[in-house]
Amino acid sequence: MNKSIFVFAMCLIFGLLTTSCLTKKDLIYLQNNAPADSSSVIIKPINNNQYKLQVNDQIKIDFKSVNDNKLVKEFIDQFTMTTNTNANQFSEAQLYFNSYKVDQHGNIRIPTLGEITVLGYTIEEVRKQIEDKIYEEYFNKETTEIFVNVQLAGIRYTINGEVGSTGTNIIYNEKATILDAIANSGDITLVGDRRDVIVMRQFPHGTEIHSINLLEVEAMNSPFYVLKPNDYIYVKPLKQKTLGFGTNNLQTITTIISSLSLVITTFLLVKNL
Repeated sequence: MNKSIFVFAMCLIFGLLTTSCLTKKDLIYLQNNAPADSSSVIIKPINNNQYKLQVNDQIKIDFKSVNDNKLVKEFIDQFTMTTNTNANQFSEAQLYFNSYKVDQHGNIRIPTLGEITVLGYTIEEVRKQIEDKIYEEYFNKETTEIFVNVQLAGIRYTINGEVGSTGTNIIYNEKATILDAIANSGDITLVGDRRDVIVMRQFPHGTEIHSINLLEVEAMNSPFYVLKPNDYIYVKPLKQKTLGFGTNNLQTITTIISSLSLVITTFLLVKNL
């Protein structure tokens, strides 16, 4: 009986070790499954369609001019942030909170210019719309040059699941990828499923849910690889966590031995009753 139990235990341990432990391929991002060639590097183009603004987006707008004209200078000065004399001294958070928020009606309110509808427009379209309004209502385009620069004031996203730090974060950049968001949140844990990362994205027609496999280099071709404002990212746990096994051989063996010891002890006690 003892020999049978030993053989059963060894078979069980071997079987579980081959199925429950993480391998190198479970952890490396953007793997290229093509035949290895040390003389070349494959660079995948990143899908980067122009983003269309939505409600609650934050927009940073700067006005500049080369004209030495008092009226032009006064017009531009009203848009200049006054917290610091040097714009380079602004913290990222200050830049965010001194931006213009898209309201529930899809508009932003700019001093003097009033309400401007931006919902569904790209950044470039908003820039052109503001410039056209300035030239139509205030200055002559032939004699005055006013430059408008429009940017997203950070990309806000929420991340949950098997990452180092969950919650809502902001990347203070115009462009970022899902890997930037993950790195900014402490990376995916060892028991996080990199093959099936869920991205929920808001569109004017509603919410779309997409799964992206970050272990494959083809993920860079996904429209969900490039992070967009208000994205929600969820990293699922691997089955190893669900089943309670370790992430490496030693942890798995320890868990199995502890479980088997309990089973064998219980069996022997029951047998001796």
